[in-house]
Amino acid sequence: MEFVDLSREIFHRTQTHPSHPPVVMTVWNDHGEKKVAGKTTFSSKAMSLAMSDHAGTHVDAPVHFDPRPGAASIDQVPLEKFYTPGICLDLSHVALKHAITVAEMEAALEASGQEIRPGDTVLIHMGVNARLLGKPGYLHDFPGLALESVHWLADRGIGMFGVEAISPAPEGEPNFLAHMACAERGITHIECLFNLEALVGRGRFRFVAFPLKIRGGTASPIRAVAIFE
Repeated sequence: MEFVDLSREIFHRTQTHPSHPPVVMTVWNDHGEKKVAGKTTFSSKAMSLAMSDHAGTHVDAPVHFDPRPGAASIDQVPLEKFYTPGICLDLSHVALKHAITVAEMEAALEASGQEIRPGDTVLIHMGVNARLLGKPGYLHDFPGLALESVHWLADRGIGMFGVEAISPAPEGEPNFLAHMACAERGITHIECLFNLEALVGRGRFRFVAFPLKIRGGTASPIRAVAIFE
Protein backbone atom coordinates (compact mmCIF):
# COMPACT_ATOMS: atom_id res chain seq x y z
CA MET A 1 0.00 0.00 0.00
CA GLU A 2 1.36 3.43 -0.97
CA PHE A 3 0.32 6.76 0.54
CA VAL A 4 0.87 9.88 -1.58
CA ASP A 5 0.70 13.18 0.32
CA LEU A 6 -1.23 15.80 -1.68
CA SER A 7 -1.14 18.64 0.84
CA ARG A 8 0.86 21.84 1.02
CA GLU A 9 2.68 22.82 4.18
CA ILE A 10 1.10 25.50 6.36
CA PHE A 11 3.68 27.97 7.66
CA HIS A 12 3.97 31.64 8.58
CA ARG A 13 2.71 33.77 5.68
CA THR A 14 1.76 30.81 3.51
CA GLN A 15 0.52 32.13 0.16
CA THR A 16 -3.23 32.54 0.60
CA HIS A 17 -6.06 33.91 -1.52
CA PRO A 18 -5.97 37.74 -1.32
CA SER A 19 -9.57 37.84 -0.06
CA HIS A 20 -8.67 35.80 3.05
CA PRO A 21 -6.57 36.75 6.09
CA PRO A 22 -2.90 35.76 6.22
CA VAL A 23 -1.45 32.80 8.06
CA VAL A 24 0.33 34.02 11.21
CA MET A 25 2.38 31.49 13.19
CA THR A 26 4.36 32.35 16.29
CA VAL A 27 5.94 30.47 19.18
CA TRP A 28 3.60 30.57 22.19
CA ASN A 29 6.06 28.94 24.57
CA ASP A 30 9.21 26.86 24.18
CA HIS A 31 11.65 24.68 26.06
CA GLY A 32 13.48 27.69 27.45
CA GLU A 33 10.61 28.09 29.91
CA LYS A 34 10.82 25.54 32.72
CA LYS A 35 7.81 24.41 34.71
CA VAL A 36 8.21 22.88 38.14
CA ALA A 37 5.72 20.66 39.95
CA GLY A 38 6.97 19.03 43.12
CA LYS A 39 10.37 17.53 42.37
CA THR A 40 9.81 17.41 38.60
CA THR A 41 11.03 19.99 36.10
CA PHE A 42 9.32 19.95 32.71
CA SER A 43 9.39 22.00 29.51
CA SER A 44 7.11 22.08 26.47
CA LYS A 45 6.74 23.90 23.19
CA ALA A 46 3.54 25.14 21.54
CA MET A 47 2.68 27.35 18.58
CA SER A 48 0.01 30.00 18.11
CA LEU A 49 -1.72 29.74 14.74
CA ALA A 50 -4.11 32.34 13.29
CA MET A 51 -5.47 31.79 9.80
CA SER A 52 -8.51 31.59 7.56
CA ASP A 53 -10.46 28.36 7.33
CA HIS A 54 -9.38 28.55 3.65
CA ALA A 55 -5.64 28.35 4.43
CA GLY A 56 -3.36 25.77 2.86
CA THR A 57 -4.82 22.73 1.12
CA HIS A 58 -8.50 22.99 1.99
CA VAL A 59 -12.00 21.95 0.99
CA ASP A 60 -14.82 24.46 0.61
CA ALA A 61 -18.09 23.88 2.45
CA PRO A 62 -21.36 24.59 0.61
CA VAL A 63 -22.05 27.56 2.91
CA HIS A 64 -19.00 29.30 1.42
CA PHE A 65 -20.54 29.67 -2.03
CA ASP A 66 -24.25 28.98 -1.45
CA PRO A 67 -26.20 31.86 0.15
CA ARG A 68 -29.39 29.85 0.57
CA PRO A 69 -30.60 29.05 4.09
CA GLY A 70 -29.58 25.57 5.11
CA ALA A 71 -26.36 25.40 3.08
CA ALA A 72 -24.06 23.07 5.02
CA SER A 73 -21.07 24.30 6.99
CA ILE A 74 -18.00 22.09 7.01
CA ASP A 75 -18.94 20.35 10.26
CA GLN A 76 -22.26 19.33 8.68
CA VAL A 77 -20.85 17.68 5.55
CA PRO A 78 -20.96 13.85 5.88
CA LEU A 79 -17.54 12.31 6.40
CA GLU A 80 -18.08 9.78 3.62
CA LYS A 81 -17.77 12.68 1.15
CA PHE A 82 -14.07 12.79 2.01
CA TYR A 83 -13.33 9.07 1.58
CA THR A 84 -13.92 8.24 -2.06
CA PRO A 85 -12.47 6.64 -5.17
CA GLY A 86 -10.46 9.10 -7.22
CA ILE A 87 -8.73 9.73 -10.52
CA CYS A 88 -6.33 12.42 -11.70
CA LEU A 89 -6.50 14.12 -15.10
CA ASP A 90 -3.38 15.66 -16.63
CA LEU A 91 -3.97 19.20 -17.93
CA SER A 92 -0.46 20.40 -17.10
CA HIS A 93 0.09 21.53 -20.70
CA VAL A 94 -2.53 24.30 -20.59
CA ALA A 95 -1.44 27.94 -20.63
CA LEU A 96 -1.51 30.10 -17.53
CA LYS A 97 -4.83 31.92 -17.02
CA HIS A 98 -6.48 29.46 -19.42
CA ALA A 99 -10.07 28.30 -18.89
CA ILE A 100 -10.09 24.55 -19.55
CA THR A 101 -12.81 23.53 -21.98
CA VAL A 102 -15.00 20.44 -22.03
CA ALA A 103 -13.13 19.19 -25.10
CA GLU A 104 -9.85 19.44 -23.19
CA MET A 105 -11.35 17.61 -20.21
CA GLU A 106 -12.64 14.85 -22.48
CA ALA A 107 -9.23 14.50 -24.13
CA ALA A 108 -7.50 14.30 -20.74
CA LEU A 109 -9.96 11.67 -19.56
CA GLU A 110 -9.41 9.59 -22.69
CA ALA A 111 -5.63 9.90 -22.32
CA SER A 112 -5.88 8.69 -18.72
CA GLY A 113 -7.56 5.46 -19.80
CA GLN A 114 -10.04 5.90 -16.96
CA GLU A 115 -13.71 6.69 -16.60
CA ILE A 116 -15.50 9.02 -14.20
CA ARG A 117 -17.86 7.09 -11.95
CA PRO A 118 -20.61 8.45 -9.68
CA GLY A 119 -19.15 9.61 -6.37
CA ASP A 120 -15.60 9.96 -7.67
CA THR A 121 -13.26 12.74 -6.66
CA VAL A 122 -11.57 14.10 -9.79
CA LEU A 123 -8.22 15.82 -9.28
CA ILE A 124 -6.95 18.07 -12.06
CA HIS A 125 -3.21 18.49 -12.50
CA MET A 126 -2.49 21.84 -14.19
CA GLY A 127 1.19 22.28 -13.34
CA VAL A 128 0.38 25.26 -11.12
CA ASN A 129 2.88 24.55 -8.37
CA ALA A 130 5.79 23.89 -10.71
CA ARG A 131 5.14 27.11 -12.59
CA LEU A 132 3.86 29.50 -9.96
CA LEU A 133 4.26 28.41 -6.32
CA GLY A 134 6.19 30.99 -4.31
CA LYS A 135 5.84 33.64 -7.02
CA PRO A 136 3.41 36.59 -7.15
CA GLY A 137 1.68 34.94 -10.12
CA TYR A 138 0.50 32.10 -7.86
CA LEU A 139 -2.24 34.44 -6.66
CA HIS A 140 -3.37 35.65 -10.08
CA ASP A 141 -2.06 33.72 -13.11
CA PHE A 142 -3.36 30.18 -12.51
CA PRO A 143 -5.45 28.29 -15.08
CA GLY A 144 -8.71 26.64 -14.08
CA LEU A 145 -12.00 25.23 -15.28
CA ALA A 146 -14.37 26.93 -17.67
CA LEU A 147 -17.95 27.05 -16.40
CA GLU A 148 -19.04 24.34 -18.83
CA SER A 149 -16.31 22.05 -17.48
CA VAL A 150 -17.65 22.37 -13.94
CA HIS A 151 -21.07 21.32 -15.25
CA TRP A 152 -19.45 18.51 -17.27
CA LEU A 153 -17.99 17.08 -14.06
CA ALA A 154 -21.29 17.47 -12.22
CA ASP A 155 -23.14 15.74 -15.06
CA ARG A 156 -20.98 12.68 -14.39
CA GLY A 157 -22.05 12.48 -10.77
CA ILE A 158 -18.80 13.41 -9.06
CA GLY A 159 -18.74 14.25 -5.38
CA MET A 160 -16.05 16.88 -5.70
CA PHE A 161 -13.04 17.93 -7.74
CA GLY A 162 -9.69 19.33 -6.76
CA VAL A 163 -7.12 21.75 -8.16
CA GLU A 164 -3.65 23.02 -7.23
CA ALA A 165 -4.58 26.69 -7.55
CA ILE A 166 -6.15 28.98 -4.96
CA SER A 167 -9.38 28.95 -6.99
CA PRO A 168 -11.11 26.37 -9.21
CA ALA A 169 -11.31 28.70 -12.22
CA PRO A 170 -9.26 31.61 -13.57
CA GLU A 171 -9.30 34.83 -11.57
CA GLY A 172 -12.32 37.13 -11.68
CA GLU A 173 -15.73 36.32 -13.13
CA PRO A 174 -14.85 32.74 -14.17
CA ASN A 175 -14.01 31.97 -10.54
CA PHE A 176 -17.30 33.42 -9.28
CA LEU A 177 -19.23 31.42 -11.87
CA ALA A 178 -17.44 28.18 -10.96
CA HIS A 179 -18.31 28.60 -7.29
CA MET A 180 -21.92 29.40 -8.15
CA ALA A 181 -22.09 26.31 -10.36
CA CYS A 182 -20.91 24.18 -7.44
CA ALA A 183 -23.80 25.56 -5.39
CA GLU A 184 -26.26 24.92 -8.21
CA ARG A 185 -25.07 21.35 -8.81
CA GLY A 186 -24.53 20.27 -5.20
CA ILE A 187 -20.80 19.56 -5.47
CA THR A 188 -17.74 21.13 -3.89
CA HIS A 189 -14.03 21.40 -4.59
CA ILE A 190 -10.58 21.32 -3.03
CA GLU A 191 -8.02 24.08 -3.56
CA CYS A 192 -4.23 24.32 -3.12
CA LEU A 193 -3.45 20.65 -3.70
CA PHE A 194 0.17 19.56 -4.08
CA ASN A 195 2.11 16.74 -5.76
CA LEU A 196 -0.60 15.82 -8.27
CA GLU A 197 2.08 14.93 -10.80
CA ALA A 198 2.71 11.81 -8.67
CA LEU A 199 -0.77 10.54 -9.61
CA VAL A 200 -0.72 11.10 -13.36
CA GLY A 201 -0.95 7.90 -15.39
CA ARG A 202 -1.37 5.65 -12.35
CA GLY A 203 -5.07 4.91 -12.58
CA ARG A 204 -7.60 4.84 -9.77
CA PHE A 205 -6.81 5.39 -6.10
CA ARG A 206 -8.54 5.88 -2.77
CA PHE A 207 -8.80 9.58 -1.93
CA VAL A 208 -8.90 10.59 1.74
CA ALA A 209 -9.16 14.22 2.90
CA PHE A 210 -11.01 14.68 6.19
CA PRO A 211 -11.72 18.26 7.32
CA LEU A 212 -11.46 19.64 10.82
CA LYS A 213 -14.72 19.80 12.75
CA ILE A 214 -15.02 23.60 12.71
CA ARG A 215 -18.42 24.73 13.96
CA GLY A 216 -19.99 26.87 11.23
CA GLY A 217 -16.82 26.62 9.14
CA THR A 218 -16.95 27.79 5.53
CA ALA A 219 -14.01 25.51 4.70
CA SER A 220 -11.30 23.51 6.43
CA PRO A 221 -7.66 22.67 5.95
CA ILE A 222 -7.26 18.98 5.08
CA ARG A 223 -4.47 16.42 4.88
CA ALA A 224 -5.23 15.10 1.41
CA VAL A 225 -3.87 11.65 0.60
CA ALA A 226 -4.09 9.30 -2.39
CA ILE A 227 -3.79 5.63 -1.45
CA PHE A 228 -2.76 3.00 -3.98
CA GLU A 229 -3.52 -0.58 -2.94
